[in-house]
Amino acid sequence: MTSTLFPRSLVAAGALATATVFGAGVALAGGSGYGTAASGAQVASAASSMDIVDRAVDAKAFTTLVAAVSEAGLVETLKGEGPFTVFAPNDAAFAKLPAGTVEDLLKPENRETLTTILTYHVVPGKVTSGDIAGQALEADTVAGIPLSIDATGSGVMVGGATVTTADVMASNGVIHVIDTVLLPN
Repeated sequence: MTSTLFPRSLVAAGALATATVFGAGVALAGGSGYGTAASGAQVASAASSMDIVDRAVDAKAFTTLVAAVSEAGLVETLKGEGPFTVFAPNDAAFAKLPAGTVEDLLKPENRETLTTILTYHVVPGKVTSGDIAGQALEADTVAGIPLSIDATGSGVMVGGATVTTADVMASNGVIHVIDTVLLPN
């Protein structure tokens, strides 16, 4: 069964900075069987002191994502109050894109396209693996484009990506590491 996580009317299409964030936090609970959950100490430490951007920088596995977020002018937004759920492609995910794709997206003339791609990876609110366990649903992204999420099997699929590490908590939301860059149609 497919359900909608957030109604589209709650998301301002195309610009993360203008998105209105509603709802109580939803988090993927550690030990839910989806990807690798952060330890209790990691969760407590991260949630109390590091925002989504700082967690990504600290992990050192998201240098391409951090560069893209910076180029798109989204750093301050993702350091904001939130909460946000970010499906974060790691550097290996970006490396799977055709040669030259990342370099082209980082050009100033492609900023709008880059922003759309990046905001397609963000859902308003804090959605954890425990919140969606056993469900197939459609979430409204900050880009205003629906994203399918399937947590009915042995793992979580987001669009065409697999969640490899779930529930990386931050002070302003949660990060789920994915193995593929999501490209909206």
